[in-house]
Amino acid sequence: MHIYTRIFLVYGIISLTISCKDQKKNTIDTESRSEVVSKKEEIVVDTTVIENIPDSLTAPDGMVWVPGVVFEKGAVAQDQQAMAHEKPAHRVAIDGFFIDATEVTNAEFKKFVEDSGYTTVAEREIDWEEMKKQLPGGTPKPHDSILQPGSLTFKKTESTVQNLYDFSQWWKWTIGANWREPNGPGSSIEGKDNYPVVHIAYEDALAYCEWANRRLPTEAEWELAARGENTNTTYFWGDDGSELEKKANTWEGEFPVTNTKKDGYEDRAPVKSYPPNSLGLYDMAGNVWEWTSDWYDTKYYNEVSAGNNILKNPQGAGSPYNERDPYAREKVMKGGSFLCNASYCASYRVSARMATSLDSSLEHLGFRTVATVDMVKETPN
Repeated sequence: MHIYTRIFLVYGIISLTISCKDQKKNTIDTESRSEVVSKKEEIVVDTTVIENIPDSLTAPDGMVWVPGVVFEKGAVAQDQQAMAHEKPAHRVAIDGFFIDATEVTNAEFKKFVEDSGYTTVAEREIDWEEMKKQLPGGTPKPHDSILQPGSLTFKKTESTVQNLYDFSQWWKWTIGANWREPNGPGSSIEGKDNYPVVHIAYEDALAYCEWANRRLPTEAEWELAARGENTNTTYFWGDDGSELEKKANTWEGEFPVTNTKKDGYEDRAPVKSYPPNSLGLYDMAGNVWEWTSDWYDTKYYNEVSAGNNILKNPQGAGSPYNERDPYAREKVMKGGSFLCNASYCASYRVSARMATSLDSSLEHLGFRTVATVDMVKETPN
């Protein structure tokens, strides 16, 4: 969801066609995107990967090693709920890396803010001159009473929703909502240090990464980490969807009317509330969406799968493109959230992906970080 949508939500109007560091597709940096695609048959990629932790390194506190491997990224054949932008699956070779065992928590983000004095996007005054650069020409300026710092929060509907594409029915712009007051003014994270931090825009996540000497995962890294040892299954635990309520924090019941809370929670849950995947990673399905560093491009999977080449440590599309929204500059987010339901998005599936704009902050969007071997200090002898 991007700034264009946010303004339309404020006005009570919604565009139904919008879905809920600038890098290249592969390691070839000297060619344009079109040249890379057209020459894909000529690309030869070294698929040797860093599989094991180098002897000189140990995992940083709170992080888990993800062994390097060649695997099929994207929808598996047996996944009947896979969307078109998850297909076709394509082979990628990923070097091993470290990743946070959990989503970044309120306590961790609070320490960053206290150390750096950082102010998140949702807490800043809105700059109309900057905002209108992302809007169609002639878009009228909202009243100053509306252009106030805030973020998007969820609201249940009172009755069944016939059109699940119209997300304005359950999202509202809430002035004063931010990571400290995630459900709006009067709410608090007091006593919730172990909950995932939310209302984090892309810029906020990058600032945290710089402070922590980390970076955001690529989409390929995130998917490999989520799959763990189950590299060919629909969910991180296998293919049995009936296990969902035991494995992840999602929406149980009729979305967005009634949540039965069979999984134990109605909205965000403390990290580590559900079993980890085979690598010891928590909440790789549900709880909150997580940022990746990849640009969202509707055509990306089709382009990179041409020629059956194996991409080495892919960085995603070279530029953003959403065929449903030409104004969008969106990044890929992964993992789904406590709002995911089979009738709506089923994004607790490993290959599921959604797009959100750089300035988006929502009460179900957070992040986790990664560190590659070159980012970690060697262990003293």
